[in-house]
Amino acid sequence: MKTSERREEIIRILKKSEQPVPAKVLASRFNVSRQAIVQDLTVIRAYTPGIASTSRGYIMIKGEENLHQKEFKVFHPSEKTKDELFIIVDHGGKIKNVSISHRVYGRISVDLDIRSRQDVLDFLQMFTGSKSKYLGEVTSGYHYHLVEADNESRLDLIEKKLDEAGFLAPLSAWEKEESGIE
Repeated sequence: MKTSERREEIIRILKKSEQPVPAKVLASRFNVSRQAIVQDLTVIRAYTPGIASTSRGYIMIKGEENLHQKEFKVFHPSEKTKDELFIIVDHGGKIKNVSISHRVYGRISVDLDIRSRQDVLDFLQMFTGSKSKYLGEVTSGYHYHLVEADNESRLDLIEKKLDEAGFLAPLSAWEKEESGIE
């Protein structure tokens, strides 16, 4: 079974289950390690809204699976962060998270919940006077944002505006395979 097929099946299992499903149960079901399932769910959660991680396992929050969300891979120097985030919120997007794919550490995601220009400014202010760096700097400017909007056309507009600004980055072959995109 391909990784993408296993991930599709994991989503089906979570949608059907009324109770949290432990990673070790999924690992046994697919004859892979628990760590492989945790990595799968990190990727799945970046593309699939409404999956919660609990102390008893993973569960699909009912109703959440119908939200309009899309993950964008972007690239830019750190000094363009404000411009990138403003494009998203100015065109009706809520930035749910930022994540990177690191060759050693795997997928790393951080929840953001940025909904407005003021939220962007507050976020950027946290870095002022700090030695902390933006997560995307770990991967030379490449990173991902999971964005939520009222409808698909808003997400399409955000994608168009990010592309026009030169921020969109193409998915590599391994990223397409990981996400199930042909």
